[in-house]
Amino acid sequence: MPKIRARLIVVLVVLCGFLTVAGAQPATAATPSDSLWFDGTPLTVQNGRFTDGQGREVVLRGYNVSGETKLEENGGLPFASVADAQKSAAALRALGGGNAVRFLLSWAHAEPVRGQADTAYLAAVTDQMRAFLDAGIRVYPDFHQDLFSRYLFNTGSWYTGDGAPQWAVEAGSYPAESCGICFFWGQNITQNSAVTTAQYDFWHNAHGLQDAFLATAQTTMSYLVQHLTDAEFAGVAGFDPYNEPYAGTYESGQTSRTWERDLLWPFYQRFRARMDAAGWQDKPALVEPNLFWNANIDSQKQQGGLLDAGTLGSRYVFNTHFYDQKAISGILMWGKAGDGQYATDFGTVRDRASAAQSAALVSEFGHPLSGTVADKAPTVLKAMYQALDSRLPGAGWWSSPASSGPVLSGTQWQWDLYNGRHHELMNGNPGKVLTSGDAWNDEDLSAVRLDDSGAVTLRQDARLLDRLYPAATAGTTLAFTYEDRSRDGSTTLTWNPVPSSLPSVSRLVGSGQYGLLVWRSGSGTAPTELHLPASFPTAATTVVSDLGSGYAPAPYTASAPVGVAPEPGGTGSRRLLLTDSDSGVLHYALVTNGTTSAPSADLLSAAKSELAAWAAARF
Repeated sequence: MPKIRARLIVVLVVLCGFLTVAGAQPATAATPSDSLWFDGTPLTVQNGRFTDGQGREVVLRGYNVSGETKLEENGGLPFASVADAQKSAAALRALGGGNAVRFLLSWAHAEPVRGQADTAYLAAVTDQMRAFLDAGIRVYPDFHQDLFSRYLFNTGSWYTGDGAPQWAVEAGSYPAESCGICFFWGQNITQNSAVTTAQYDFWHNAHGLQDAFLATAQTTMSYLVQHLTDAEFAGVAGFDPYNEPYAGTYESGQTSRTWERDLLWPFYQRFRARMDAAGWQDKPALVEPNLFWNANIDSQKQQGGLLDAGTLGSRYVFNTHFYDQKAISGILMWGKAGDGQYATDFGTVRDRASAAQSAALVSEFGHPLSGTVADKAPTVLKAMYQALDSRLPGAGWWSSPASSGPVLSGTQWQWDLYNGRHHELMNGNPGKVLTSGDAWNDEDLSAVRLDDSGAVTLRQDARLLDRLYPAATAGTTLAFTYEDRSRDGSTTLTWNPVPSSLPSVSRLVGSGQYGLLVWRSGSGTAPTELHLPASFPTAATTVVSDLGSGYAPAPYTASAPVGVAPEPGGTGSRRLLLTDSDSGVLHYALVTNGTTSAPSADLLSAAKSELAAWAAARF
């Protein structure tokens, strides 16, 4: 009853608001604190890259917020309150180094009654989303589903789903769900006849399911346009229409590739039209191919990747997921991940996006943090981040950096404040109250949790998560690498040591972390930005660049080629700003925390000479 009364109060408040403002945007456009003149512009897609209003290439890094949306305990919202959303946003920026989130939405809660959008839910979604936008974090919403809907599953089931509302399931009269002998929840995707039939119906628009979903999506997008300020809406990076699409079952003669061509791609075109009608004309649809197109188990892999969609261009982004199912199985991959483990897998993502002439986004990746395969997590995650940074293993990066490829955007699964503290009635069963892990199908992947004092605490090595990366490059990124020196237990993982052919650079880096960016300048005037992890305090950061070298860089000014400034949002996170005044010129910048005192001028000069000769020879 208390939850029902609270929902009614919210509805009354929303309705009263409609009487006075009639859906108008707030008059004052809020800008995140610590913003500089080049911050806050909308993203577009140009030349296969995310690009801001200053013409800089942008890399999105962050997390999924969050699997809590898949649960019922907070009504399909990522957070129990706006205060929790604000706490999460501040920590995600300051502890996790993120500048973007994939923000999960629930169709079941957005349209609990067919044809009727729940404006109270949309209002709560908007308020929680605003917490991230106000922290200077870009947001891209995602209508999430797994196994189609929780309403397919009975109260005693081993598994559950999320996504479609109850009325959508009742419309289909689906068979009783059963996965048979399934050791992982994902096996339901292909083995549970209730799930496969419901998926099939959605893609064939049986019972008008797809029409209803698209209408709700448009209503949701229109609501966000109307209730976010212009400055806040500028921080919305696009929309992910549908999580992990799969056919359910294929018709006679149909293949995974023809299913993408004949059913999935037309759905995305319909969704794109809804975006345009809702006022999202200038934002890309972040479209996912067939779930199994890049599976790394041969028996699961299916042909796909939107091969017949033609040129995606600026209106779409090639958006995919990657999990190492061999490592997760505990059987198919013995031992741990190593240097370059996923170079080929993520190289395939780069190649497919390039062929489609669009940007690439890995919107989910991760590995379990508890259970029998949790010991692999430190190396698996390091290898995945390494593959996002460059398509080369560390062992080959210094010798062939020009083959590094674009730096990929990605959001790790996941960032859930309530990890280990849930109170979820699985499939509505009061006898099955889930509290541990993510409280969903035995998963446990959250990078964070709340400690006993209520503070946000990382569950993974901060060196791994809070990373140096080029958030915005003023020109064209040619190569990037980051050696995080993250730990696997007591072992420091160093996969990309500075080669002995660069002795001064090696001495400067020592046993510290370092990143190296090489780019060719563009015609704009805004600086290149590198996120500075908390492990790079300004007073212990060394920069060696053709633009300027030194220890403990000074605060940013427009006239200084190298400087440090806060990142937008007032969370205390920082960025290194590198300003050039040319166009088409090769630049490089090494950033390291390898020394605890100022290096000598001679060492800085020698390191700069080595890097200059290396860059000239390699590019």
